[in-house]
Amino acid sequence: MKLASLQKAVARAVMHPLTRKERMRTLGPRGVSMRRYAARFIKPNDRLTSFERLEIYNQQYWFRVLGALAEDFPGLRAILGERRFEAMCRAYLTECPSRSFTLRNLGSRLEGWLQRNPQWTQGRKRLALDMVRLEWADVEAFDSEAEPVLKPDDLAGAPGKFRLRLQPYIQLLTLHYPADDLLLQVKDGEGTTDFASNAVLNNRKRSQARAVAALAPREIYLVVHRIDCSVYFRRIEREAHTVLTALRAGETVASAIEVAFKNSSVAEIDRANNVRHWFETWAALGWLCVWKPQVRGKDGKLV
Repeated sequence: MKLASLQKAVARAVMHPLTRKERMRTLGPRGVSMRRYAARFIKPNDRLTSFERLEIYNQQYWFRVLGALAEDFPGLRAILGERRFEAMCRAYLTECPSRSFTLRNLGSRLEGWLQRNPQWTQGRKRLALDMVRLEWADVEAFDSEAEPVLKPDDLAGAPGKFRLRLQPYIQLLTLHYPADDLLLQVKDGEGTTDFASNAVLNNRKRSQARAVAALAPREIYLVVHRIDCSVYFRRIEREAHTVLTALRAGETVASAIEVAFKNSSVAEIDRANNVRHWFETWAALGWLCVWKPQVRGKDGKLV
């Protein structure tokens, strides 16, 4: 068997879902006997059969990826509850197995998958999707690229055509529930090892999630950013959110501001001060950098 074929065969077996008792299934990929499948490329030893040796890797794969999702999405776990969350993760990973060398990307398709499979979020779909977007934005903000921040000398240019870029790690969200507050509450106390404390903590998290789900939906404009390797959530006004969104889309500063205040309830006399405050704050936080034309490669992705 060639190496590439061997790797694919092992990967199919390792990623095959476990039974409810967390054992390897007797029927493997394409309905073949897993014992025969394992015997094709794994030798038994004096302690374990080929099937048993392969089962170890099958179990460890699933224990690790399930643990990774639980770590990355504690807010969604609180909303769905432990059992439903784990069952949802198993279903998600069966349809969307890992395709990356890093576990960091494991949840990248979760929002889209939940939108196609709303049965997992019955009664709390909007809150659950808010939380998934927020928790994935947390991942993106933590380790996405950072570019040199804007300097005073970079501000030269024709005012009407002046453009700015946002740091690649900046994530702009529009939420319907205060998922940011809920996530901070859920993370408070994470990491305790006491079993009794964990039970109490899980009950508290479920209560917090139910309280948020009972609120009337309202739009919340949020920026997820980082400072010194720590991720922070910052709520902003709708108009400020519109400016940042327009800048990210390549609009000029003047055009972004104009769009932001179209049909705005902010009095005209206050708008200049608002804009000045926003840009001073964003510059101080290091969110702004020099604009440069975005070029797409042959695959359509920005380079």
